[in-house]
Amino acid sequence: MNLPENVKYTKEHEWIRLEGDVAYVGITDYAQEQLGDIVFVDIQSVGEVLEADDVFGTIEVVKTISDLFLPVSGEVLEQNAALEECPELVNQDPYGQGWIIRMKPAADASFGELLDAAAYKALINA
Repeated sequence: MNLPENVKYTKEHEWIRLEGDVAYVGITDYAQEQLGDIVFVDIQSVGEVLEADDVFGTIEVVKTISDLFLPVSGEVLEQNAALEECPELVNQDPYGQGWIIRMKPAADASFGELLDAAAYKALINA
């Protein structure tokens, strides 16, 4: 299982990677493996300012729909347009081409409460 060191993780199985003043958010390799084949990603929150742990969208697999939770407070800037035609990118490359949203974290966004790779690994192996 792939657990990059350059991202932070949530207990809800999302990841966030800060690049300058914007961040990319997706679901973890573990989450996509547990969900199975992703058939649709629905993001209705572009342009909205949300709090940490708010639902920013959903992921649909063959048998269920799962909520996606924002790791930190901020504004949802865009959805990964490639997922409209190829939602399976989330399965194939969850930390790269399969990112789900790009966001601008709030000035007071709390990255300190997120998990590093070792803490996330301990969580999923518990």
